[in-house]
Amino acid sequence: MRLLVLMLIFVSTLSFAETKPQPTIPPQTNVEYKQLQTLNKELNVLAKEATSSTGSSLDVIRLQLLNKNKELRTTLIGLIDDKKADKKLLLKQVEQQIAFAADAEKFLQTKLERDQKALDKAKDTDKLVALKALTESRDFIILVLNEEWENYQWMEQLGKPQPNAIKALKNNIEHRLDFMSASLTFGSQALDLNDKQLKTATGDELKALQVSQILAQRQVDSDTKNLTDLVKLADNMDIDTAEYKRVLFEQTGNVTDDLLNSKVMWSIATSWTSELGSWLFENLPQMIFKVFIFIFIIFAFKTLKNIVRKMVTRAVSTKNFKMSMLMQEFFISMSGKVVFAVGILIALSQVGLNLAPILTGFGVAGIIVGFALQDTLSNFASGMMLLIYRPFDVGDLVEAGSITGKVSHMSLVNTTIKTFSNEIIIVPNSKIWGDIIKNVTHEKVRRIDMVFGIGYSDDIEKTERVLQDIVESHPSVLRSPEPNIKLHTLNSSSVDFIVRPWVKTDDYWDVYWDITREVKMRFDREGISIPFPQQDVHLHMVEKAIESKIAK
Repeated sequence: MRLLVLMLIFVSTLSFAETKPQPTIPPQTNVEYKQLQTLNKELNVLAKEATSSTGSSLDVIRLQLLNKNKELRTTLIGLIDDKKADKKLLLKQVEQQIAFAADAEKFLQTKLERDQKALDKAKDTDKLVALKALTESRDFIILVLNEEWENYQWMEQLGKPQPNAIKALKNNIEHRLDFMSASLTFGSQALDLNDKQLKTATGDELKALQVSQILAQRQVDSDTKNLTDLVKLADNMDIDTAEYKRVLFEQTGNVTDDLLNSKVMWSIATSWTSELGSWLFENLPQMIFKVFIFIFIIFAFKTLKNIVRKMVTRAVSTKNFKMSMLMQEFFISMSGKVVFAVGILIALSQVGLNLAPILTGFGVAGIIVGFALQDTLSNFASGMMLLIYRPFDVGDLVEAGSITGKVSHMSLVNTTIKTFSNEIIIVPNSKIWGDIIKNVTHEKVRRIDMVFGIGYSDDIEKTERVLQDIVESHPSVLRSPEPNIKLHTLNSSSVDFIVRPWVKTDDYWDVYWDITREVKMRFDREGISIPFPQQDVHLHMVEKAIESKIAK
């Protein structure tokens, strides 16, 4: 397609070469003049050959014409910079280039309009090809515009400035800058809209949007390149390009040295301030109302949370619900938190936030946190098991996790135990649930198991009466179940009696210590001994055997 454009451009070159005779260049010894003369002759020859050529031969000739014209312009640059050069001759050459550029621009503009119409009418499957043709036409127009500006600079160097032509060229470029800037802004908006639609599209709609997305991206890329090239040309012509550089920055986000220009920075700041002002004017009242609604909902649900907590506290504290302290605290805490969480979600939805991505994000975050906090979740799971099965409660005396003491606080993660020596020990619930749990104070009545030993020479029946009297006389010993006093074991050093009275759980240790003390005092008064551990050693004497041996 690029080659086809080159062919079409040089249709005007051929006609120009034929209708306008080349100026006669007098013989010169200067190499550059000779080169210029040679290039003009070669261009004439190629132009004549092009009129009688077809197919690929014509393509080759027209490409040669383009290259020769570039060589000619390069040679002209060297001659124009030479103060001794023939200005009259050079003026004719430059005028010829000006005429050629004007013809080429007209032709390309016509082709550009035709390509734009073809793009608008093309089917989705053909739009990429049509867009490529349009892009190439724009690229060549910018190339021709650069050559036009260079031509007018040459004319000024040769002493024949073209102020009117330069003014017309500047107006032309400013018009194209405005158009390309608007086209880029529109294309970027279309691209953003496509991005949003792609997120929810399915099936055939998705395929159509994907094609449209590719076209929109190509269009934006093309407009960005064209606007960048036009801005460079406009900078060379001293045209104010601050607004167009701002558009390029806003649409592409590329940070260049142009941003250091005070005009560009001021343009960006002005644009952002204007957009912010417009946005605030349109949205500030609605935002204030939404913030008010948000605060009102949060306040309302916070009040409702406190009310629900009080109601749940009363409900779980009644005698009809036999709940552990852990379960009571769990329901009280969760009721308030659930109500407040619902309030936050409702408040967020009222300010326009989409809750689906937020909830999805919480789900993903929950999985990640779950992997990171496996031990903590294990404690939490164990806390739930303690909550459900209730092996102990706050205030119980327990032996759990190899710790003995009174439970002072319970949570779903850990349990706080206060030992007899007034130490506070926090035990993870996973350690408690994974070990043996012994609840000493769960039952209201306990049996005290005690063993007392007497000597083998002491009166057994008397001892039984003494022990029975001690147990029955203690006010804290329960009459039912009856205490059990029996001779239990004939030990190596003592005769052991078991004494097993029943008491209230709260009186366990007081009764234990009182009976132990009273047994010692009564045994001393009654003359009943409490033997020390002892062992008898029997020696079999062999004196007679020794005497008989001596006599012999």
